[in-house]
Amino acid sequence: MPKPSYYGLILAGGRGTRFWPRSRRRTPKQVLNVVGHLSLIQATAQRLSPLIPPENLWILTNDHVRSEIVRQLPAIPKAQILSEPEQRNTAPAIGLAAHILHSINPDAVFGVFPSDHVIANPKRYLRSLKPAFQAAEAGKIAVLGVAPRWAETGYGYIEFERGVEADLHAHEVRSFREKPDARTAKKYVAAGRFFWNAGMFFWRAAVLLDNLRLHLPKTATLLAGLPAFHDKRFAPALKKIFPLCENISIDYAVLEKAKNVVGVPCADFGWNDVGSWDAVYELLARDEFQNSGSELLVHDSTGNFVEAGKKLVALLGVRDLIIVDTPDALLVADRKRAQQVGEIVKQLESKGRHELL
Repeated sequence: MPKPSYYGLILAGGRGTRFWPRSRRRTPKQVLNVVGHLSLIQATAQRLSPLIPPENLWILTNDHVRSEIVRQLPAIPKAQILSEPEQRNTAPAIGLAAHILHSINPDAVFGVFPSDHVIANPKRYLRSLKPAFQAAEAGKIAVLGVAPRWAETGYGYIEFERGVEADLHAHEVRSFREKPDARTAKKYVAAGRFFWNAGMFFWRAAVLLDNLRLHLPKTATLLAGLPAFHDKRFAPALKKIFPLCENISIDYAVLEKAKNVVGVPCADFGWNDVGSWDAVYELLARDEFQNSGSELLVHDSTGNFVEAGKKLVALLGVRDLIIVDTPDALLVADRKRAQQVGEIVKQLESKGRHELL
């Protein structure tokens, strides 16, 4: 049963540049249905609903995509889908949510959730959220750690004490580790006490505000000067002060400095941050030649991902490609270099091709 003091904050301000050409400013990754029939943000709200009803969900996004999110999530009150006046990274964004929720409910406990991840086993996932919320309710800062399925170099890791297993209990976090190189990642997996950092955090609003005052006093002071959320002065004040906040992630600003951080080591619930087109390829069904995507006619071609709508795509003698076709742009890339698609977006920006962004 949902608890009235439990809230969710969905962060949805990213551009998803590695999903170009489908991901654009007004239709970024989080509002696309890259896997399944729901968009990623719709799936996020849906899987949280047994624990956090729509009236307790808040979304932080930007002006470019807010109207699309409002359209996709009609059950969430429109006033709770907010646009940041300027992107200032996750610490000011989460601090803003804490200020709002604390002004509405001084006992508010909230979780922070990315809007663009895939979770294959929602029931197991929900079981993992409950101990995290309970630890937060007791005054701790809680994070989720996911049991690694391989030696991934693209994720940060959470280190627990030796002997900690995926038991759905909150344990003290020994350290946070940045994205490792391949050799270090293999050591982490072999050690057994390192879990992937899934980027989901839980705290009382009051506890987070206390930590911001301690570790990020400038931003804390700026946010504290905001009127209450329902005050008509709130919006103009936010527009003025938010760009003055420090541009820093919540990891660096609070989590790596706070003393009351615990983690819930979770068994695999099919978590994937869907960070590139290659990650989508890995999630989808493939034919006998390991090709995936649109209607394909294949000869001597393997390991390709194709998204071209209803268009028939013929592949002849090609391997390990990403092919994404849209009405105004076509991407052809080596699957091994899927993480670098954002570099194409940077080139378009430098050339002033704003119609393609």
